[in-house]
Amino acid sequence: MMNQAPGSPEATVVTPALLREWRHKTSPRQTALVVGGAAAAPGAVILAGTAALRAGAGTLQLATAARHASAAGLSVPEAMVVALPETDDGAVSRTGDETLASYLDGARVLVIGPGLTDVDETGALLERLLPRVHEDARVVLDAYALGALSHDPALAKPVQDRLVLTPNTTEAAYLLGCDEDDLPDTPVAAQRIAERYRAVVTLMSCTAAPDGALWVDGSGHIGLATSGSGDVLAGLVGGFLARAGSLTQATCWAAHVHAVAGQRLIPGRGRVGLLARELLDQIPIVIAELSG
Repeated sequence: MMNQAPGSPEATVVTPALLREWRHKTSPRQTALVVGGAAAAPGAVILAGTAALRAGAGTLQLATAARHASAAGLSVPEAMVVALPETDDGAVSRTGDETLASYLDGARVLVIGPGLTDVDETGALLERLLPRVHEDARVVLDAYALGALSHDPALAKPVQDRLVLTPNTTEAAYLLGCDEDDLPDTPVAAQRIAERYRAVVTLMSCTAAPDGALWVDGSGHIGLATSGSGDVLAGLVGGFLARAGSLTQATCWAAHVHAVAGQRLIPGRGRVGLLARELLDQIPIVIAELSG
């Protein structure tokens, strides 16, 4: 355990040694379905999907706006790509659940949110889609999916206790219904979100579970703020879940690998010049070092 300031929750420090104790030995690796990529943000679903593969997903399915489906398939030739219907404004339509129906039985992990736009369409899509998710599947919500969840917490009920949320600080404030300036300290905020939505939460250096358990990453978390970094993190969580680890273990692995991958880039790129896509090549190196 780590020392905490008075009134702070007690936390376990995530270290390489702890992660090695949690090492997954599973076969076969499972299928991850990543849903996102509206007309205005096609790259997000590619970042998330590639991160899922780098973390160990056995099969990747990318579901994205129809206009970008072919380009996504060329960008990630390892993936099967599903073309989703769009609204007139280029958002992924709420009717996408019908297109996805035939893929849900095979997917054991769903990552929903990277590159989605229009919180109303996203909320309606979640309302239709989440009750149809396979009973053994785990779900990761990110970006606009978190915004939709903050508007209607009941959306999470079909997948409660098999759900991971990956908010940044702005999204964390939405989930708690407060201004970002009023957000509690990170450990407290993470625990409150986890309890409210009955989900595992990764927020900056903290991972929290609904039962109050808390882990703090000991890597010297750098808080990557570059565009697309959150999409990579969501995909990493999905990829580690596809290796059949527990929600908390997979999330701690993902948060640690994400942070260390960013640290490796800073000497050559600096924080200002770091690009989210550069994290992808670092992921298997960090995982190999941790697994050695």
